Amino acid sequence: MSFALDLVIASRTLAEHGVIDAYGHASVRSDRNTQRYFMARNVAPELVVEADILEYDLDSNPVDAKGRAVYHERFIHGEIYKARPDVMAIVHNHSHAVVPFSCTNVALQPIFHMAAFVGLGVPTWDIRDAQAGTDMLVRNAALGGHLAATLGKHPAVLMRGHGSTVVAENLPRAVGRAIYLDINARMQYQAILLAGDDKAIVFMDSAEVAANVSWQNYERSWSLWKTRVFARLAEEAAAKR
Repeated sequence: MSFALDLVIASRTLAEHGVIDAYGHASVRSDRNTQRYFMARNVAPELVVEADILEYDLDSNPVDAKGRAVYHERFIHGEIYKARPDVMAIVHNHSHAVVPFSCTNVALQPIFHMAAFVGLGVPTWDIRDAQAGTDMLVRNAALGGHLAATLGKHPAVLMRGHGSTVVAENLPRAVGRAIYLDINARMQYQAILLAGDDKAIVFMDSAEVAANVSWQNYERSWSLWKTRVFARLAEEAAAKR
């Protein structure tokens, strides 16, 4: 399957799950040239089609945009790919469930097995540590590099008052992590309400985290998401006839 079609599946699936709306984006590193990556032009993820996918260099310049607008925060992707050779896919999102954890002293912790990767650590990045008085968007390489440094070797990083960025070794895993990070945040919030204190919650331990992270590529989820997107694309094509 082509990079373009994979990114259509990823973008529309993330939108369907409410992890991203009109904003946010997914990317995948090229396996033919690791100094390049693919991501959509500036368009709402739910509307992405194969023709929207562009190739970028690691300075986040489109190779040939053909006059089309590109995402302002593309530097998130280029700078993380520079810093993390192991990363092959990235999702940046504004999950409503995750944002509160980015601006409080309550740490995200793995509360159910599908989000075991949270147990590897999810640091929080405050854009003010890099530059004061911004509009909170990662609009240049310097901000992207600062974010990448906070991400470090972790699978995800929270962005204070903004959202999160999730990374992985392949696109299905990155999409799965973004979706289950959102679900874990909702579940953790519910557990806090029930328990009255996050100290009364039983989170996954380190051995359980390790046992899950090693195999968790979300293949069955990806197969389901792909089937759903293909069905919607067929409906859209039929409606145009």
